[in-house]
Amino acid sequence: MQAVNTDETRACPAAVNRRIALLALFHVALAQGGFAQEPQTRPTADLLIVNAKVWTAADGKSAGQPGEPTAIAVTGNKIAAVGTDAEIRALAGGGARTIDAAGRRVIPGMTDSHVHLIGGGFQLHQLDLRGAANRGEFVKAIGEAAKAKKPKEWVTGGRWSVESWPNPESPQAVWIDAVTGDVPVFLPRMDGHQALVNSVALKHGGIDSNGPMDPAGGEIERDPTTRQPTGILKESAMDLVRKLIPPPTDPQRSEALSAAMRHANSLGVTSVHAMAGFDELKAFRRAAEEKSLTVRITAYLSVDDWWLYLEEMGGNRFGLRGPMASVVGFKGYMDGSLGSRNAYMREPFADAASTSPYPRGQLNPFASSPEAFLRSILNADKRNAQIAVHAIGDEANHLLLDAYEQAIKQNGRSGALHRIEHAQHLLLEDIPRFAKLGVVSSMQPFHKADDGRYAEKALGRSRLAGSYAFRQLVDSKALLIFGSDWPVVNMNPFSGIDAAVNSRTLSGEVWLPDHSLTLEEALRAYTAWPARAIHRERELGTIETGKFADLVMLTDDPFTMPGDRIGQTRVALTIVDGKIAYEAEKE
Repeated sequence: MQAVNTDETRACPAAVNRRIALLALFHVALAQGGFAQEPQTRPTADLLIVNAKVWTAADGKSAGQPGEPTAIAVTGNKIAAVGTDAEIRALAGGGARTIDAAGRRVIPGMTDSHVHLIGGGFQLHQLDLRGAANRGEFVKAIGEAAKAKKPKEWVTGGRWSVESWPNPESPQAVWIDAVTGDVPVFLPRMDGHQALVNSVALKHGGIDSNGPMDPAGGEIERDPTTRQPTGILKESAMDLVRKLIPPPTDPQRSEALSAAMRHANSLGVTSVHAMAGFDELKAFRRAAEEKSLTVRITAYLSVDDWWLYLEEMGGNRFGLRGPMASVVGFKGYMDGSLGSRNAYMREPFADAASTSPYPRGQLNPFASSPEAFLRSILNADKRNAQIAVHAIGDEANHLLLDAYEQAIKQNGRSGALHRIEHAQHLLLEDIPRFAKLGVVSSMQPFHKADDGRYAEKALGRSRLAGSYAFRQLVDSKALLIFGSDWPVVNMNPFSGIDAAVNSRTLSGEVWLPDHSLTLEEALRAYTAWPARAIHRERELGTIETGKFADLVMLTDDPFTMPGDRIGQTRVALTIVDGKIAYEAEKE
């Protein structure tokens, strides 16, 4: 017991009596189990979900545990309570809507941690060549698209890949010249790191047997004998033609954003980490001002646009920081992709042609000047900006980790969790560095399903130990987050979860199964862990009282359905910010 203050005793005997009385009351209360509390005001809910199986994604909470919640109460845009049906029904206010989940699984809204949102919105209505099973189907689809174009219009879209064809071969302009006529064509591969153009587009770009030379960080693929361009442009060489395509208007960007958000909501995606340009940022801002966002957008501007953004911020024109949309940092590129053989590797590609000018791949211009590259990293780190940099090859990842380590040594730890986008192929000694340096590994598991068809051919078996190292990164305590890279591949999170858990390639083969995650780990990489990556774990990522009401009801329960069917999971209902954004029954 605390001693009585002797000064207070001398000055005011009455105070002593009051204190003694209070201490006596305190001891009585302890003996009786505590003080009687004032009745607390019960939250009044305006939306209830009952008769559900709720996976909260909270730490230490696994699906199917005894006492698993069955109901959720939502007040406004926040989760008011999570509990039993009886507990939640008691919170219903006048006019509250009650949704009977009929025993279906409810999970937190999912985050796509790497997406090109507006580009995906445009792709929904462009030529899509991912379904072409051979050269004949490929050429036919391009020809039909060209016939539908008006004069001076371009055929765009693409997202082709030849890896699944019976006889894979790189496409060429001569394949499509006869079916496209005077219509210019620009069709990126699915990875976005090379494009097929026809002869008309080559002419528009001033590309022929005489030149130009390969731009820094790019390659104009040429016939080794004639020096004629084949129609394949890689990395920065794509800009020679891409810059000629008329840019979309602001209304078109806004329309593409709306289409992208509808698509995202239908897949249970309620938040995205968007890799974006300055013009796309303007579309995000317009939608935020109009309160029409149905997806939370965390934006990373391309590195060039980032500095433009900072200049504009001086005039407070395009500042974006709010619960539905914010700009947090920039996106840069270290290298290309495995499929295009321009990921930057420590050793040459196993299948590199003897005539290849870049047998180890290429560094992007952003990274090819070490001094300028490090200066960009250090300056952004000083501003507490979150840096997200594309790195696929093992040497590209190594160099980027070195730069992040240098930033810590020079600036101290800024608090920003810097990221590596893709992190597909790692040197084994670099895997522990992610956790040590606090670097987020932002990966896209569906790429594993794609690359697994040809990665061994490209690298050799012995170099795959650090490829798609989901298991190793999680075991090393690194923060792993998942996304799609849409429109490079489809946006469906359950396609990614299937790839991360079951390790199946698009050809149906099991590839690197010892790198797999459990189902709960894969789901956390789409829910709780992305929230931590942007320091919003107190607001997002789990189903807990006080957090934003971003919720998804599934048609199937991935925790009880056969494991090989996880990728078939579908969404019945999506709630964003307390409002229903998607209902399958109404589609």
